[in-house]
Amino acid sequence: MNCEKISFEGLIGSAADLITEADALVITSGAGMGIDSGLPDFRGENGFWSAYPALGNLGINFTQIANPKAFQRHPELAWGFYGHRLQLYRNTIPHEGFQCLLKLAEQMPLGLRHFTSNVDGQFQKAGFESRHVTQCHGSIHMLQCMDQCGNEAWPADEFQPIVDESNCILISPLPRCPVCDGLARPNILMFGDWGFEGHRYEQAESSLLTWFARASRPVVIEIGAGTAIPSARHFGEGLDCPLIRINPSESEVGLHRDISIPLGAKEALLLIADALI
Repeated sequence: MNCEKISFEGLIGSAADLITEADALVITSGAGMGIDSGLPDFRGENGFWSAYPALGNLGINFTQIANPKAFQRHPELAWGFYGHRLQLYRNTIPHEGFQCLLKLAEQMPLGLRHFTSNVDGQFQKAGFESRHVTQCHGSIHMLQCMDQCGNEAWPADEFQPIVDESNCILISPLPRCPVCDGLARPNILMFGDWGFEGHRYEQAESSLLTWFARASRPVVIEIGAGTAIPSARHFGEGLDCPLIRINPSESEVGLHRDISIPLGAKEALLLIADALI
């Protein structure tokens, strides 16, 4: 047995020990959680443009298209990007690691809560209760009015985008606000976004913190949350309890009590699940 495997076994065993002693789990996650399900993480311009070459040809990067100004200037292009993502997330099957977490939740006296910077809804699709999931950046499965007419965000269920992927252009009708008939946009916190309707997500975070205050032996499992968009990373660290950080490239931890596992989400969660049997 090589040293690397022994080292991973020790880390996985230590993580399993922490989880066994816990009475509550907080899962925090970033884009790395979805990679094993086949989702892109848009890391760097090359990674983003390989997923959306039409935007690369136009020299448009992630921060420029994930921006309210894109909907004002070229809504068909902005919805070409977000419409494609919406259908991608609708069609994606969450990997086995999600089920490992559901089983862990069943073993916890106080259960499990989830805080994520992802907007894909994969935890809900995997079977987690929506009221136990806090999406700090919103959800692509919800829409809001661009004109901020006062209408609350609504589900995107009836919106079925058809996208010309070669040009990243929405060719079906643009979604409209059911109250004022203004242009609809995703209920997502974008770059340079002062119009994001985030009240529902703030309430979810408040509920999570109320639940967390009841725990006496909580543990955070952070999965695929990087430093480029550190919302989930900062939230978990701010809870001031033992942390298990799962990340193949940014797994470093700052405290002796915390555990660094430099693996992908699916592999690490399956190994932890095996260690707990």
